[in-house]
Amino acid sequence: MRHHLDTHDHPHVFATADHQLLRRSNYSRRAMRPAADGNRHRYNPAIRLNPVKPGLTFHGFRHSHKTWLIADGIPEVAQARRLGHKLPDKIQEIYSHVAPEVEHRLLHALRKRWTDALTGLQLTTSHTATPWPSPALPAA
Repeated sequence: MRHHLDTHDHPHVFATADHQLLRRSNYSRRAMRPAADGNRHRYNPAIRLNPVKPGLTFHGFRHSHKTWLIADGIPEVAQARRLGHKLPDKIQEIYSHVAPEVEHRLLHALRKRWTDALTGLQLTTSHTATPWPSPALPAA
C-alpha cells in the first residue's frame, strides 16, 4: 500500500488516473467485475482476462479479511479497529486498546498470507517475477 500511496497525493487510497474519487459503479464495472469474472464472454477485448473468482464482491474481501484475522488469533479489539467496527461491549470498547505488538503480529500474519499467495501464484504460472511488490512491514 505504501508504494501505491506514494504514487499520488489524493486523500483516498484508490483514485482515477486524473486523481478523482473512484465511483462505486465505475470501479465495479471497469475493474472489479473483469478481475473477478474475467471477460471470456466479450468479443475481442483489448486484454483477455481469465476469471479469478466469479461472483466475488468487494464487500466479500472484508469477510475474508475478518476470517483471516480470526484464524490468525488476532484479538477482537484489533479486528474491530482494523475493520472500523464498534465492540458490542461498551466497557471493552472504552478500555481495550491495540498494543503495538498485536498490531505487528496482525501485519506479520497478513504479510505471510500475501507472500504465501504470491508463491502459490508463481507455482501455477510460467512467470518467474513477482507480479506485485511485497508489502513492507513497519519497523518493529
